[in-house]
Amino acid sequence: MEKVTIGVVGLGLMGGSLCKALGANGHRILGRDTDEHVSKYALLTGVIAEELTEERVPECDYLFLAICPAAAVETLRRLAPLIRKDTVVCDICGVKRAVCEPCFGIAEEYGFTFIGGHPMAGRQFSGIKYAVADLFRDATMILVPKEHEDLFTVSRLSGLLRGVGFRQMTITTADRHDEMIAFTSQLAHVVSNAYIKSPTAAEHLSFSAGSYRDLTRVAKLNEHMWTELFLDNADHLGFELDCLIRSLQEYRDAIAAGDAETLCRLLKEGREKKEAIDKE
Repeated sequence: MEKVTIGVVGLGLMGGSLCKALGANGHRILGRDTDEHVSKYALLTGVIAEELTEERVPECDYLFLAICPAAAVETLRRLAPLIRKDTVVCDICGVKRAVCEPCFGIAEEYGFTFIGGHPMAGRQFSGIKYAVADLFRDATMILVPKEHEDLFTVSRLSGLLRGVGFRQMTITTADRHDEMIAFTSQLAHVVSNAYIKSPTAAEHLSFSAGSYRDLTRVAKLNEHMWTELFLDNADHLGFELDCLIRSLQEYRDAIAAGDAETLCRLLKEGREKKEAIDKE
């Protein structure tokens, strides 16, 4: 693939990893972060080749927004007059409706292309010091193009992203993305974060193994970012929480009543559901 100039706004775990992965492919990487110390660190360590100043925005063939949803929209609105018409802009936020709807409008107004994105990859740590070039290896990238988007443009972005290790591209709508992510990601973060609040948690050492480790892995989250993501997807996440609460109440009632038959049935249903899903 030809070498291009790529701008990345936001140099945390995701943005920093994207810079490292794209830079390893020989592309020229321009980056910026609201924290000037992070930007300087990225320059000194070679994560980026140059700082992404407003003067350099027109040089970008691709522009990635690796920041929170509201900031991504505001940043695109501010930079839009500087973006070339043949540039492809992509965010990598965890929700899509709150980002895609306004950004599609901004892109249409200024004549460039915006495609929503969400990499299905991550770590339990945040910050550029944990960024790695192989973070996206064998992961899925979700893309949300506007309706009737030029397929060549989507294919061009997909090709760039496959070059950093993504195994699969999933094309969907913003609403479908948010519906599914409420279950596969957001609910898991809520459950993990709530689970660790048990007063027993402080005494878990010497009594825990894989189950504890797996369930608490994502409890260590960025509360500011996840608050925004949860509230941006309140309807879908609320539905999933209601489903979980109803199920938990069924288990709780059966245990409180000493109802072995009902409890065994509930556990059997869960096991069979997991087995059926795994076969699909």
